[in-house]
Amino acid sequence: MDKQILNGKRHIHFIGIGGSGMYPLAQILHSQGFYLTGSDNNETETLKAVRDMGIEVFLGQKAENISGADLIVHTAAILSDNPELIAAKASGVPVLERSELLGMITELHDNTICVSGTHGKTTVTSMITQIMVMQDMDISAVIGGKLPLIHGSGIAGKSGTMVCEACEFQDHFLNLSVSTAVVLNVDEDHLDYFKDLDNIIRSFHKFCENAVNAVIINGDDENSMKAAEGISGKKIITFGRSEKNNWYPENILRTGKMRTEFTIMHDGKPFCKTAVNIPGEHNIVNAVAAAAASYEAGVSPDGISAGLEAFHGAGRRFEKYGEVSGITVVDDYAHHPAEISATLKTAASLGFKRVWAVHQPFTFSRTELLLDDFAKALSIADKVVLTAIMGGREKNISGIHTKALADKIPDSIYFDEEEHDANFELAARYAAEHAEEGDLIITLGCGDVNKVSRRILKLLEEKFN
Repeated sequence: MDKQILNGKRHIHFIGIGGSGMYPLAQILHSQGFYLTGSDNNETETLKAVRDMGIEVFLGQKAENISGADLIVHTAAILSDNPELIAAKASGVPVLERSELLGMITELHDNTICVSGTHGKTTVTSMITQIMVMQDMDISAVIGGKLPLIHGSGIAGKSGTMVCEACEFQDHFLNLSVSTAVVLNVDEDHLDYFKDLDNIIRSFHKFCENAVNAVIINGDDENSMKAAEGISGKKIITFGRSEKNNWYPENILRTGKMRTEFTIMHDGKPFCKTAVNIPGEHNIVNAVAAAAASYEAGVSPDGISAGLEAFHGAGRRFEKYGEVSGITVVDDYAHHPAEISATLKTAASLGFKRVWAVHQPFTFSRTELLLDDFAKALSIADKVVLTAIMGGREKNISGIHTKALADKIPDSIYFDEEEHDANFELAARYAAEHAEEGDLIITLGCGDVNKVSRRILKLLEEKFN
């Protein structure tokens, strides 16, 4: 792809501009004076924020929406038979996938902190952003979820520093211009593309090689360290739970269901005392990774401590939606077996009477390839409710359905209605009708299963009020 493609462009059109990954790119380019238009299929808070910037948005994706554009951008979720994408490719105008445009935007910054990993990217990118914004660093940021501090999933700053979530999906993170590479973990995922773990490790190795200044990597994760083998010419900085790393936590003390205090250690010496206000030991390690990256960018120990303590989670990351009659409802983005396992183990440790997992499987290929792992992870919960598989960018070639997963989880309940809203309504009603005081209901998935959380809350309010 021509790296100079942005030069001289006046009108950029975004197909799917309301996506969490597209919105911050629109923010950055809009702030630099580009004229933007966009389209999307559903009204959302993000779409309202796009319109509030003065960007024209078309509801519904049609061929005529691209009129006048001299560069067109789309997300990977836009299928090849989308009429707007078909028109774009036939127009003769350059067409980019979102990750290609993100790569070009990273090249406009001279200090890019790119956060990769199979799990935890959004949380750590959010933590680093929180730390730097609270220190009045005029950064740009692209996050895969909403950060309350900045009221969205990204910001457009005027400095050369950029914090960026770096996703390995289809090697998208290899498009980025990387100053500091952060690798949180390397696990089996997106096997429809990578085929096996060795190929995933090779891609993360290339990502690390692309870093100019430093690689900050999970020294406790065997696959991450394999990815770092042979990397030279830049600083290699390790973090993790154990003392063998450059950065690690000590004196961990849980002081509430959601709060844990600890000391961050750097090269064997106390660096700062801080706390995280989101549960789970994995989030302590995430905080240590964020501290290491922020320190490399010049933030003081006090600044790092204050930013981490003020961070109460990114949107859809163990996000509490409400509590009715002693029943707590939480939503989490976990959609891979390792993520679901970590989230449910954390939930089980919080002292609730029972933990309910309401899960929307995402993509047919991931569900089929990791079926046993999903069943094992979900079985950590006391009660499991499953909805229909959300295909996302895929078509159901193999014919897999939710029943295949439910059959592997004893006493689970599944709803596999063809009509999306009916499917969600049945799942929400079942949970609301059978939950008891002291229970935690957690919706899990990277699709739109958070709608079930909101519906459960409404049904509980109707039931008890």
